[in-house]
Parts: sequence; structure tokens; C-alpha cells
Amino acid sequence: MTRRKPPTLPRLGKPRPSDVSAGLVTGLFSIPEGMAYAVIGGFNPVAGIYAGVVPTVLGSLFARTVLMVTTLTSALALTSQSAIKEAGLDAKDVGNVATLAVLAGAVMLLMGVLRLGVVMSFVSNAVMTGFSTGIALQIITGSLKDATGYKPGPHNKLAQLADWVWHIGDWQLAATLTALVTVAAWALLRLVKRLEAVATLIALLAVSVGVAVLGTHVDLARDIGHIPAALPSFTAPDLSAVGALLPGAFAVALVGLAQAASIGPTVPNPDGSKSSVNGDFVAQGLGNVGGGLFGALPTGGSMSRTGVAVGAGARTRWTGIFAGLWLALLVLTLGSLAERIPMPVIGALIIVIGCELIVGRLPDIRLVLRTSPLSAAAMIVTFFATTQLPLQQAIVIGAVLSLLLFCVQAARQTRLVSLHRDTDGGHWRTGDPPRRLPPGEVTVLDYAGTSLFAELPRVEAALPDVHGARGAVLVLVVRTLPDVPSSAVVKFLDRYARSLSDEGGRLVLAGVQPPLARLLEVSGLAERLGEGGVVPAQPEIFAPVERAVAEGRAWITAQEKAPDESPGDRSEPAGPRPPADDQPP
Repeated sequence: MTRRKPPTLPRLGKPRPSDVSAGLVTGLFSIPEGMAYAVIGGFNPVAGIYAGVVPTVLGSLFARTVLMVTTLTSALALTSQSAIKEAGLDAKDVGNVATLAVLAGAVMLLMGVLRLGVVMSFVSNAVMTGFSTGIALQIITGSLKDATGYKPGPHNKLAQLADWVWHIGDWQLAATLTALVTVAAWALLRLVKRLEAVATLIALLAVSVGVAVLGTHVDLARDIGHIPAALPSFTAPDLSAVGALLPGAFAVALVGLAQAASIGPTVPNPDGSKSSVNGDFVAQGLGNVGGGLFGALPTGGSMSRTGVAVGAGARTRWTGIFAGLWLALLVLTLGSLAERIPMPVIGALIIVIGCELIVGRLPDIRLVLRTSPLSAAAMIVTFFATTQLPLQQAIVIGAVLSLLLFCVQAARQTRLVSLHRDTDGGHWRTGDPPRRLPPGEVTVLDYAGTSLFAELPRVEAALPDVHGARGAVLVLVVRTLPDVPSSAVVKFLDRYARSLSDEGGRLVLAGVQPPLARLLEVSGLAERLGEGGVVPAQPEIFAPVERAVAEGRAWITAQEKAPDESPGDRSEPAGPRPPADDQPP
């Protein structure tokens, strides 16, 4: 029977009426949010709006997570700002922005093609919680000037917040009142269930109209940049900036992919199809490459925009496609009106978004603090790194901390468990390993671990003492050990087997997987263990254990029938000597 190959492209399906309306709501929402996020990063607000056109359409066409909306996020805006700043380039130069977006898209595409989506599973929840909370604080501090007219001085984000509060007398009255009215309108609209999904949009429009009618003197979006009533045009990347922006592009790509990786499990596909992290990597990569060539900032899967689409009734991937098309039409026809949006309104809404992100992370923060001191320390270090260092450096620190957490936790989980039969010979029971290996008996120990080098001290300390273990057989079950990445593990097994042999005992490895079996053959350890010393894995879990126990008992019987001799009088076991510690096995 021939296997059916999966389709190379996701199924487009037919749009539903709810997809058209949900696309309109999502497209409208992209105007204030895209502008606000671009302003946070110090970019032209037009680039934030354009991030909801081409990237959103391409992302929705190719994403394996059907309802995922690919667009600009606050974390991506801040990471992009940090990448361009560290490269010593101008964030307002469209060529630099295009280069960064295309490079980030190329990294995402490469990771998707190489099926490196599994990398995202190594980013610990503690590190991601600290990073997300730090990003939320950056969002808030980045909008303080727009909301109140006062710009805090210090670079440290916590110090900026304190400085802002301390200088409350320097806040501009008109801007502050406008921001407060915006927050109040948003909060009231959120009380109405049917308006909850569009509360931000309605609050923005209502307060903007009120400011225009009353003639309140506050900064407007046009004071930052002109919003042309035109579709995004082709933007050529600046090839001379590739070398300077490449490290930052990796950071931008990792942030975008990490944020999007949580959307699939949170928002299941309505059509019942399975999401694919690697497929979503490819979709986001295509969105960035296409968006970068048409005036967009770097983009990724947005949980907040996806939530808006789902709340508005999205049912198929057509919602994202319509969102991009609606946004293009709105910019083309109403671009000049968007210039009249007051900056205190945008600043207030972004502060609200930042506070919502922190509130949403509070359960995760409490969970991490209760989990372990090590996880809590990783979260706190990542938070402070995110608020005080360039984001690409904070990302590297977070990645290293995630790796260290994984290694430490994996090493801690390693254990040896004694297996023994019930008195009636029925079920297998577990227990603690004996301190000494009893002579003339078969002892079964089950190894549970990940074959890391760091596990060796714990495993060696847990193994029974072989002194006086004449006629003893230790069956070590290694069915969870598919391969050995370090020669030190092979040398350790060889050393223990020889020590046991010198005392008149024997080591038998049971449940050996094929990769490990090949390594034992190549290293010569299989030969040194002798016939029956390596029992391969079988579909039945305890079949190798039963066979190894039988081999051990037969060996003990043979030893009892052999002429009596002290362990020291016996000749060395067959096979070559083990390698020296400074040589590979």
C-alpha cells in the first residue's frame, strides 16, 4: 500500500461570512496597534501599519496553524529597535528596516526547512516568563512620553518608571487627561461583552474624534510621520547593512518564533487539522521576506491579534487574508484620517496592553516561584537582563539559562531503581538499589536518564559496591538509553564491569537499543561483557529483563560447578584492555 504524501501547501478552503467580518475587525485593529508598536520601537508608524498587509496575507496563506495572524508585535518592535541600534544604523532608513526583515525571514525559513521547531521546546517556561514580563515593562516605559508628555531620563526601565512617577509635576495636563479618558473609555467598553473584542478600536476612534472636536492641543500621529494614502511600494534592502544586521536578525527571528510557538496549542485548528511548528516557521519566514520588500517591519505570529480575530468570529485562514486586504483598502482610502490620531491615545492604549500582558503572566510568575529556586532565579535574571540590556543580549542569556536548566533538571531526574519479583513470582516491583551487591544472586537495576555526561557522578554513586560480590550478576536495564553521546559513559560502564569481574561477578546490559548496541560493538565493550552480556531491546518491555535474569542465573550455576578459585587467581576476562583515561575507547 502506497503512503499518501502530505500536501506541500495548506488547503485554502472556502471563506465564510464570519471570516470577512472578522478580517475587517482585525484589519481595523491593525491601524492603531501597528502604529503604536512601531512608535515604541522608534520606527515610522507607517511601517507598523504595513506590517499588517503583505506579511499577514502570506502568513495566513501558508501557516499550519489556521487562525494564526502574522503581524508586528511589541516584542518584535523592541527587538528590531535594539538590533538596528546595536548595528549603529538609522531606524528610520527604510533600506535598513527592509534588510532586517528579509534577513529575519530567511532565518525563519531556514529553521522551518531544517525542521528545527523542536528548538522552541527547550526554551523553559521560567525564562519565557521573565522575558515576556520584561518586554511588557519595556512596552509601558516606551509609551510614558506619548501618554503624559514627560520622557523619563535613565536607561534602566525600572529606573525610568520610578523617574516618571517622581516627576509627576512635569506631566502635560492635556496629554495626561486625554490618556486617562482613553483608558476610562476602554475599561467601560470592556464591560460590554459584545464590544470587548473591539474596545481598543472604539476607544481610539471615539477619543480621537473628541480631541478633534474640542481642539485639544496634543501631539498627533502626523507629528511623527506622514501616512500616505497608498499601498506599500517595493523597498529594496540595503545590502551593505547585511553584515551588521545579521546577528540582530537571528535575535528577531527567535523572538518571533518563540512567541508564535504558543499559538498552535492555544488556538486549535477549527478544521481538525494538526498544527506544525515547522510549517508555521516557513509561513512567518515568507511573511517577513515578502513584507520586508514592501515596507513592513519584522513580523511574527501575534497572540493578541490572533485573539482579536478569534473573538470576532474567525473560522478559516481566510480571516487573515481578508484582514490584510481590508487594511490595504483602509490605508488607501482613509490614510489621511489616521494621521489625526492623538499620540496620548496611542500611548494610553499601549500602556493598557503592557499592563494586560503583565497581569496575564501573574499565574506563570507564581507557578515559577513555587516550582524551584533555580527556575525562579532563571526567571528573575532574564527579567533584569531584558530590562537593562539590549534585547539580543537578553535573548542569548535566556537561551543559555534554558539550556542550563534543562541539563540540571535532566541530571537531577536520573535515577537507578531496583526491580524484583513478587514472592509468588508474578509482578515486578520497584525499590531502592542495594548498597552492596549480594554474592551469588542476580540483582536487577533499571536506569532512567537522558545519557548526559553530568549524570555519571549520580549514577556511579547509586551503583552497588562490588566488594565481596563473588558469583553476583548485576543486570542493568538501559532501555531508555538510545545512544551515548560521550565516550566517558562507555569508559564508566567498562570500569564498573571490570571491577565486578575482578570480584568474581558479572555485568549484563538489558534492553539495549540498536544505536547503543552498535557503539558497544565498536568500542569493544560488548566483547568484554562476553556472550549474553548484551541483551537487545524487544517490543515486550520486560522480555529483555527476563532473558538477562535467565542468563545471569545460568552463569551463576556454571560458576558454582567450576573449580573453586579466588578472584585474584583468575585470568583477565577475554578481550582487549580498556582504553586509558586520556584515550578514546
